[in-house]
Amino acid sequence: MITMNQKYQALILYAHEGRSMRQIARDTGIHRETVSKYVREYEKKRSRLMEGGQHVHVEALIESLTEKPTYKTGNRAKRKLTPEIKQRVQEFLQENREKRHKGQAKQQKTIIDMYEALEDEKMDISYSSVRRFVRQLERRPKEAFIKETYLPGDVCEFDWGEVKLTIGRQMHTFQMAVFTPAYGNYRWACLFPKQTTECFQEAHARFFDHIDGVYTTITYDNMKVAVKRLAGDKEPTEGLMQLMLYYGFGYRFCNIRRGNEKGHVERSVDVVRRKAFAFQDTFNSLEEANQYLEDVCLNKLNEKPFSQYEGQTPRQRLDQEREHLLPAPPKWDGARVDYVRVDKYATVIIDQNRYSVPDHLVGEMVMVKVYAERIRCFYEETCVADHERLSGHHRWNLELSHILETLRKKPGALAGSLALHQADQKIKEIYKSYYTGKERDFIGLCHYLRDEGNLDDVLASIDRLEAIHPQHVTTDKIKVMCDKHKENPGHTKPSSQATKTINEQARNHMKDYDQLFQIAQPTEVAH
Repeated sequence: MITMNQKYQALILYAHEGRSMRQIARDTGIHRETVSKYVREYEKKRSRLMEGGQHVHVEALIESLTEKPTYKTGNRAKRKLTPEIKQRVQEFLQENREKRHKGQAKQQKTIIDMYEALEDEKMDISYSSVRRFVRQLERRPKEAFIKETYLPGDVCEFDWGEVKLTIGRQMHTFQMAVFTPAYGNYRWACLFPKQTTECFQEAHARFFDHIDGVYTTITYDNMKVAVKRLAGDKEPTEGLMQLMLYYGFGYRFCNIRRGNEKGHVERSVDVVRRKAFAFQDTFNSLEEANQYLEDVCLNKLNEKPFSQYEGQTPRQRLDQEREHLLPAPPKWDGARVDYVRVDKYATVIIDQNRYSVPDHLVGEMVMVKVYAERIRCFYEETCVADHERLSGHHRWNLELSHILETLRKKPGALAGSLALHQADQKIKEIYKSYYTGKERDFIGLCHYLRDEGNLDDVLASIDRLEAIHPQHVTTDKIKVMCDKHKENPGHTKPSSQATKTINEQARNHMKDYDQLFQIAQPTEVAH
């Protein structure tokens, strides 16, 4: 590439020293035809400048005489942007279109996400090349933000973000609470079933417990859980005032439709959601999703150095803020208390969802503590039920152990009951394998599990009885085996071949005894 200095040197050799094109090309290293082109342009523009006249734009001619060398690059073939990379980028864009169609528009991959994914796949391409190619296919407006200066430990911003995830093969909508301190851009987030007061309070309690301190001021937009009244002077809700009194922080509300006034967390909601759930959005439970989200925040987002912080990471900036934070009291118990009457299905209704309680409480009033992720029911100061809180509406969360007394009277209802359908998979396998048509006997086993037994011990006993004969798997024999295990908790499985042989002989002896006494009590030889 010819530099501006080389072009000047060539023209000076021509204008001041009168050298030929061939000599100039040899001295400067520029091709002779290129030197001729520069000289022709120079002579033409200089002649027009010297001739003058009203129709001549002097400033433009002066600028053109001193302009840098230019090159036509529009028709050059793309060496790095291979068909394979183009195909991969188009697949990313198609994924984004599918997410927009499913209502997951805020969990799309951005251009930097696409570039990082290509890097992970060992594709040789620059970020600028990816950006240019994407912008050829899609054009998106960008938002501008105003940079401000903050003191350590002073301001932290809070906001909600909606996330759609597949939990247990069904898509659910969750609310993601996000905190971002303005000083260091540290990001912390947690998922909740709904955007309610108890979830709002629980989010603050977890964040302050996580950082072991409290910021002086928390900034909010005009969310319903924080702002009681928008007209005139804005007032905080009772839930926010309880947090303020307990933790000792102040608040500030943004103006209406002015999200840029808390630009750190506005950006953080988008970044956290994409960096976490643009790559994985299917989990077995909400707890698993929250653990994944915490790992992304701690090990990825908060460990990335920022040039504006002189190469420091958000975690390091948070460490600098700790001495300026207010001391954090013990974690807040952010539960809502409701008093509910138990209906005929032995359930209580909370936020249009049903949760089971023991069936002897039908018609009674129970106290329900509604947490962000749990529902706990109390009767006469005793916790009688503890459930995971459901998202959505008109759903049921039932425990089989809560309706055993009713099933004892109506055993025929067991097979089609929703409680059995929602029971532990191992419980359902036991019923299907050994108790189909023996509902009363199975209900007795469930009573034993609820009152005395341990599921692992029951499964181990079933395995021993199954090894002898499937017909030996009965509730009475399972109880005998479990009680025997409690008396000898230190026995282990055989490991050597000799021990296995002795154990097999013992099993054969037990079969003989079983034929005589109609009860199987096989023993394991300790070693």
